[in-house]
Amino acid sequence: MMYYQQGDVLIKRTCGVRGKKLNHLTLAEGEATGHHHTVTKGDAELYEEKGILYLKVISDEAELTHQEHQMVTLPKGVYEVDIVREYDHFIEETRKHKD
Repeated sequence: MMYYQQGDVLIKRTCGVRGKKLNHLTLAEGEATGHHHTVTKGDAELYEEKGILYLKVISDEAELTHQEHQMVTLPKGVYEVDIVREYDHFIEETRKHKD
């Protein structure tokens, strides 16, 4: 399986997009910092269905940027966007990582 990661955002190749097309290209925003993971270069579309984001890169490649992480180049294709989860062994609970 082909995947990319930028900080707490995990981007995995998938077969097709689902859901409603969104009018922005921000994959995630930091709750504490206000920083954001956004496609800033290239032709792409973002879709959402039941809380899951799908990114379709239409151009040969697209650039994903963030204020504190290195830029990630995504080749043409379709991706599912997820947030890295962390496990707290003391309370035995999984939660999304917070930026």
